[in-house]
Amino acid sequence: MTSDRRTVLADAAIDVLAEDGMRGLTHRAVDRAAALPVGTTSAYYRTRQSLLTALVRRLVERDQAELRAAGEELPPLRDADQLAALIAGFVERRLAGEGRRRSLARYACAVESVRHPELRDILVPRENAARDAVRAFLAANGVRDAEARTLTLLACVDGLVFDRLLGGGQVSEPEIRGLVTAALR
Repeated sequence: MTSDRRTVLADAAIDVLAEDGMRGLTHRAVDRAAALPVGTTSAYYRTRQSLLTALVRRLVERDQAELRAAGEELPPLRDADQLAALIAGFVERRLAGEGRRRSLARYACAVESVRHPELRDILVPRENAARDAVRAFLAANGVRDAEARTLTLLACVDGLVFDRLLGGGQVSEPEIRGLVTAALR
């Protein structure tokens, strides 16, 4: 039960952070978001830093599970248009609904990690089946340094997500196609 309660609190903290920003992330706000009695979050996470660390761990856990599942379900990529379409679907999920909340929380945590290196260590991108599929596609298409190009492509996609979270709107398929084309050069 303790593990379940910790997960509920960390998920609620992600939602609070996405809605109210870093200043709004308080133990009481998490209690409210989780619909639990006042003091519950403090009982599990005594300090704000321990709450923030738990939030970041849970955020990474959820992101990694999503990426792992996407990569495992992915058939071998046939062409650049298929890769662009898959990336477009990923971006769309990151800009809407629950994915948007996680994206907002992720970027807030990334900024906070400048002051708290222990958070940066948790946030460091990890290997996953989706990244492996992109790297394999680039390598199969003759890209010499497929690892570096994969990281660059995914960083550019991340930048587009960040830009649209701030400015609104969607990422167009031609934008993504352009990034894929550049990665294949």
